[in-house]
Amino acid sequence: MKFMIVGKANAETEAGALPSQELVDNMHAYNEALTKAGVLLAAEGLYPSSQGAQIAYSGGRATVIDGPFAEAKELIAGFWLIQVKSREEAIEWAMRVPVPQGYDGIGLDVWRVFDASDVPDESLPAGEREREQALRERLGADTPGT
Repeated sequence: MKFMIVGKANAETEAGALPSQELVDNMHAYNEALTKAGVLLAAEGLYPSSQGAQIAYSGGRATVIDGPFAEAKELIAGFWLIQVKSREEAIEWAMRVPVPQGYDGIGLDVWRVFDASDVPDESLPAGEREREQALRERLGADTPGT
């Protein structure tokens, strides 16, 4: 099972403030523990929403809305993608995330990632699972460092 642990933004991350060296060291140690356990698939921090955009749809038309966006507590500052045996294990790993000062009341989200293997074979059109697997293998081969 794949899960995404989502770290929420706050006023500091939205302002583009860099984390303290202590937090960076703690995050490296956490990421190293995930790696040693063989569960880490990806981990990334995100730039502030001022450098992003949202796409809104209305009447079949798309509109681009440039950041920054209003509610920092509803924005994402970073994420970890992990592969574990259960929801409980994902939550255990999320509980170990080093949380910096100033994050009271913000928290993390733990979401299960939908995977093509979650769909029963009989509900997929012929060849669809193989096509999905081939795409994932090609993406993995094209990823630097793999």
